[in-house]
Amino acid sequence: MSPELDILAPTLSDKIRARHCDRQAVVYVRQSTLRQIEHNRESTRLQYALTDRACQLGWRPEQIVVIDDDLGRSAASALDRPGFQRLVAEVGFGHIGLVLGIEVSRLARSCRDWHQLLEMCALFDTLIGDADGIYDPSLYNDRLLLGLKGTMSEAEIHILKARMLEGRRAKAQRGELVLGLPRGYVLKPSGEVALDPDEEVQEIIRLVFTLFERRRSVSGILRYLVDHDLRLPDRIRRGPHKGDVHWTRPNGQMLRNPLYAGAYVYGRRTYDGRLRRPGQPHSGKRFLRDPKAWKVLHQGARPAYIDWDTFERNQEQMAANRARHTGLPRGGPALLGGLVACGVCGRRMCVTYNDDGREARYACNQMATTYGAPQCQSISARPVDEHVSALMLEALSPSAIEVSLQVAEDLELERQQRRRHWKQRLERAIYEADLARRRYEAVDPSNRLVARTLERDWETALTAHQTLESEHQRALAHEPDRLTPEEQAAVLRLAEDIPALWSAASTTARDRQTIARTMLDRVVIHLQGATERAEIACHWAGGVVTRHEVIRPVRRFEQLANFDQLLARAVALRTTGETAEQIAARLNAEGYRPAKRSAFNAPMIRRLLQRHGHGTTRPIWSGKVPRADDEEMTLQEVAEQLGAHRQTVYGWLRRGTLKGRLAQVGTQRIWLVKLADRPIARIQPTD
Repeated sequence: MSPELDILAPTLSDKIRARHCDRQAVVYVRQSTLRQIEHNRESTRLQYALTDRACQLGWRPEQIVVIDDDLGRSAASALDRPGFQRLVAEVGFGHIGLVLGIEVSRLARSCRDWHQLLEMCALFDTLIGDADGIYDPSLYNDRLLLGLKGTMSEAEIHILKARMLEGRRAKAQRGELVLGLPRGYVLKPSGEVALDPDEEVQEIIRLVFTLFERRRSVSGILRYLVDHDLRLPDRIRRGPHKGDVHWTRPNGQMLRNPLYAGAYVYGRRTYDGRLRRPGQPHSGKRFLRDPKAWKVLHQGARPAYIDWDTFERNQEQMAANRARHTGLPRGGPALLGGLVACGVCGRRMCVTYNDDGREARYACNQMATTYGAPQCQSISARPVDEHVSALMLEALSPSAIEVSLQVAEDLELERQQRRRHWKQRLERAIYEADLARRRYEAVDPSNRLVARTLERDWETALTAHQTLESEHQRALAHEPDRLTPEEQAAVLRLAEDIPALWSAASTTARDRQTIARTMLDRVVIHLQGATERAEIACHWAGGVVTRHEVIRPVRRFEQLANFDQLLARAVALRTTGETAEQIAARLNAEGYRPAKRSAFNAPMIRRLLQRHGHGTTRPIWSGKVPRADDEEMTLQEVAEQLGAHRQTVYGWLRRGTLKGRLAQVGTQRIWLVKLADRPIARIQPTD
């Protein structure tokens, strides 16, 4: 080779200089999975043997550092590899002269991480070595070759993943891919999925789904299981007790698994890298709740605890229970909280409470709170709730007796399920104690090393059995007694009077709200301007829509839709000489109603006429004025005679300028004065 070519192609000795050997040499060791560490031991041994290669290249043993923090971690990303991050940091500090790996794929499977390492090594004069040779990233040819190796490494992992994923999808399309079974199912040696053979396990699984049908919330199930000290079964998957049943604290995740409805499902989750959290490689997944979006769905492919329709109803109920949906009642006396929609903009109306939570209102204020727009609609909850309650009671009356009988039957079935579960728990405890006894009796008595252990196991099993017996007795003591025939008859009589049951003190607001959510999908409210009239559209469960008119309280008489007609009628009755009490009675009989109350009274009539200038010409009293003589006059009559305001005349009376007396007129007391006792000339200047 000519000297010119020798300069263009540096030899191994030319790349490794004294400045490199003065720094450390790092041997990077990595295996992708724990399974590879356990079974592919030769690859791990070869990587650790690179320390000898570093010694051959000129580094002393004390200068060689082995970084094996990433054993069992994938090289797809540097986020979850503390060893790789440590390697890059040491290169950046200028502490490393050589990085050794068995191959490029051990260092990185991502071009982003690989080229970052190359940039750092080129900048800080660090060499990279693998089984093929030593490379200097600052040289163009070596940099090009290293870049090509990194690209091939990333393509290789992509091809392997795609091949395995395609094989998994093909197996899933046939319904043969089993990635894990929920509680209540086991995998037979033949590969067939079957219900758990343990009757107690099956019973508690069925109880969970039965409870959800009745309580309609996951929290309701959990409260029931905790109150009755019931636990959920799990099969131990690893260890010496593999396959045994382990009872754990209850949770509601099993309600979302379609396998309980007998369906084989694959591809229920989608991955979004933006949601992945550092240090949690399995995060970033979202559940697809729409079955049409699942990649594989084979109904009826597995044994089931519930049918598919029940599973879909459960999913709809859990979706409705979320905070942003209607869900279950969340406190407060408002009957239709979460069910009321605005008839103007279509948005859901929220519930607000006044008067220390006693007065509720339905208000559509989303645009007001978000954009500062005017409030859309607002109405008192009381008239709407009363009207809807009457409609619900009317709909419930025909089936009241059947409902009461069904409730009694459900309570008895629930009691029987709890007792069966306790019986099965006791049977299991007796079996475990008997098994421990047989093991103790089968051991050689002279082998005390084993006999003592088996004796302790027997005593532990007996203690667990006695404890469970005590808990069973306490549960029976707290269990409510069965209804006697007289109590059942009383329930039937009460069921015949649904309004009394609805308004009973024992019926809580939450009970009424739950019934409303069972019968109604939503209630749309549309106010007719500022008047007292409102229209509600009740969307009943099943699709029926009924429309009704509701009268709401308003602030002023002038807001009434028939105010002009009301005022004209009151003025007409006033001109005929009728008293305020007589006018109020006539208006009530003719169907007129005030703004806030259910009926007119005399003070309302006086205020109404006075406000609109019809009460000053002649006072309206509820009876005849008891005058002592013709000279006695009322304050209004004095004001008209002197041309003064009524309040001015009353001020003269308070200051003593006028003298008078109080007279009883019906239910009122009025002042009567005599002008003859006080000259008019003396009165007027005083004012």
